[in-house]
Amino acid sequence: MGKTDIILCGVGGQGILSIATVIGEAATKAGLNLKQAEVHGMSQRGGDVQSNLRLSDRTIHSDLIPKGTADMILAMEPMEALRYVPFLSKDGWIVTGSKPLINISNYPDEQKLIQELESFPHVAKLDIENIALENKLPKSANMVLLGMASRYIGLLKSEQLREAIARVFAGKGDAVVASNQKAFDLGFNAE
Repeated sequence: MGKTDIILCGVGGQGILSIATVIGEAATKAGLNLKQAEVHGMSQRGGDVQSNLRLSDRTIHSDLIPKGTADMILAMEPMEALRYVPFLSKDGWIVTGSKPLINISNYPDEQKLIQELESFPHVAKLDIENIALENKLPKSANMVLLGMASRYIGLLKSEQLREAIARVFAGKGDAVVASNQKAFDLGFNAE
């Protein structure tokens, strides 16, 4: 099988930790080895958040992903995706929300960001925020993103991730599980 190294990134309050928890739960249930580096940056709302998530069917020796080796950059928004491209392998995927979260005064030009993203060979982008809002799931854009990313994760099948959502959110009730799974399905099925 092999390994999958994922860099998760976004801004505090966007649900990056929930994505990491769901992937971790699915990996553990699948019997994979898992290492996660601590989240860097400020996790309060507005600060950048980043995490290394490493999955493998073999022993993992380090929890940090070396530059140029990540299989995926999974980002809630485009500037955060571009911040971590030095870590991406030449065949790696950038999976990102397409709508910028403009939380700083000197945020780069949106068109230039998208052009730079599109210069990479493997990019999947989606307006996850809008999809979540249109479907009355305003707090579930992160699960829309995970659904989209599930097509590219490799070591885990989409159904394993979907089932992990149910286990992770079970304590919050059936409605929360259902809304997060619906958001996941919307991302998985999006073009």
